[in-house]
Amino acid sequence: MQECLFCQIINGEKPSHKVYEDENTYAFLDINPRNKGHTLVIPKKHRETFLDLKEKEVTSLFQKVQKIAKAVKKATNAEGFNLLQNNEKAAGQIVDHVHIHVIPRYTEDNVELKWSYKPEEGEFKEMKERIKNELQTSFK
Repeated sequence: MQECLFCQIINGEKPSHKVYEDENTYAFLDINPRNKGHTLVIPKKHRETFLDLKEKEVTSLFQKVQKIAKAVKKATNAEGFNLLQNNEKAAGQIVDHVHIHVIPRYTEDNVELKWSYKPEEGEFKEMKERIKNELQTSFK
């Protein structure tokens, strides 16, 4: 994908602060970090969202995410970390190439990831049933 910023980074057409690369995975520091050491981990093969990944690509990507997260946590002396993965514009995805954010965290860092949705009465039961029905359909 020539227009994809992350594909251009992988191909060396755009600069990055690369921290890891193998035949399937590329990881680099986020240029708009939420904290020191904020790293993006991406598959080299262009896939727009998590749902576009093949099962073996998910496995490979998350094996690398785990190793990179360990390295980021140790290198930054972080007390914890967030893994964040946005899909499509409504969810905050800016670059249309699947990527996992590894965000180092500290007790007093003031980085906010807010959950503010308040379910209505009966919503859990309805959603549970709807999701279970979709899962039954998808696993047939």
